[in-house]
Amino acid sequence: MTKEINKENEPIIPEELEEVEEEKIKRRRAVRFFESVGIFFLELIKVALLAGITIGLVRYFLFKPFYVKGQSMENTFYEHEYLIIDEISYRFREPERGEVIVFRSPTNPEDFYLKRVIGLPGERVKVEENKVVIYNVEYPQGMVLDEGYLDIGDQTVGSDNIVLGDNQFYVLGDNREASFDSRRFGPIDGSEIVGRTWFRGFPFNRIGVFNAPDYEL
Repeated sequence: MTKEINKENEPIIPEELEEVEEEKIKRRRAVRFFESVGIFFLELIKVALLAGITIGLVRYFLFKPFYVKGQSMENTFYEHEYLIIDEISYRFREPERGEVIVFRSPTNPEDFYLKRVIGLPGERVKVEENKVVIYNVEYPQGMVLDEGYLDIGDQTVGSDNIVLGDNQFYVLGDNREASFDSRRFGPIDGSEIVGRTWFRGFPFNRIGVFNAPDYEL
C-alpha cells in the first residue's frame, strides 16, 4: 500500500536551498555596496569641508588674492594682473623700503591701493626736481633714492617735504605721473596696511615671486 506524502512537510531539495542562499548573498552584497558608496561620499564631503575651511583660513589670515586695477604701478604691475598678498609677515616685522604693499585708502576704507613703500617711520621725505630724497639717521644730509625700477623718462612730479611719525609710511606708485599716492593724501598709517605683494599668479608669462629692490642707501 502506497503512503501519501504531505507536501507541506516535504523537505526542501538542495537546488531550492542554493537559490535561497544565492539570493541572500546578492542582498548582502547590495547592502555592502550601498554602505561603501555612502561611506565614500561621506568621506568626500569631510575632505571637501576640511579643504574649504583650510583655504578659508589661509585666505583670511595668511594670503589674499588681489587684482590690479589702474595704471599707477606700471610697468611693475599691469591692470588685471593677479597677485597674492602676504598678510603674515608684517605681524612680525615692519614694512621695508621698496616693498609693494596693499593698504586701505586713507580717504575711503572700502577701497584698496597698491603702492611702493618709499619712506619709513622717523624719516624725512623730500620730493623735488623729479627726485626723491631720503633723510634719516644714517644720511642726515639726505640721499637721492636710486629707483632703477622706474621707466626711463618717468618723472616724480610735484613737490613734498614731510617728516614721518611713528608707524607712518610714505608710498608712491611706480607710474609717478598717473599715481594717486602720498604726494596727494600724505603718509599712511601702518594699521591701514593689509600686506605685501608676494607672488604674481597671472599672466602666466609673468608669473613669479616679487622681491623688493636693494637700494644703495
